[in-house]
Amino acid sequence: MADPPKDITPLPDDRWRMGHLGRLMGQALRRFDERVLHLMAHDPDVPLALSNLAARAQIGAAHVHITRHLALNGSRLTELARQAGMSKQAMGDLVTQCEAWGLVRREADGRDARARRIVFTATGLLWLDAFRRAVAQAEAEFRAQVGEEVATVVALGLEAYGT
Repeated sequence: MADPPKDITPLPDDRWRMGHLGRLMGQALRRFDERVLHLMAHDPDVPLALSNLAARAQIGAAHVHITRHLALNGSRLTELARQAGMSKQAMGDLVTQCEAWGLVRREADGRDARARRIVFTATGLLWLDAFRRAVAQAEAEFRAQVGEEVATVVALGLEAYGT
């Protein structure tokens, strides 16, 4: 095997790429969302068709954006996309899927006849309540795993950082 050319400097240690704060937060968010979806898939109050979709990973973290960001009185697609940090087109695709599953519907916006609002259906409100319970349980599990003091510091730090 030939020696590397003498004018090439070896790369510095790159272990930092695996443990920096952004990567750790991303891994934690994925783990949290997976746990929430697992809990929702096994929630007896979630309609069976939605439970099966969640259990087969057909409903994923991207769909949770709608659950997290859709206002109880409805939202315009542009508002929903902005709050979720997504393009209008990507959010439109998610809304179309959620509409097909009976979670949301599009209706006329009373303030602007040209605009449409996305609103939860009755099934969507059941889904939202299951989401609330699953988030509470996942947060309790996090607190149990890392301890109450650490969980409080993490929550306060993320709140300060995110605003």
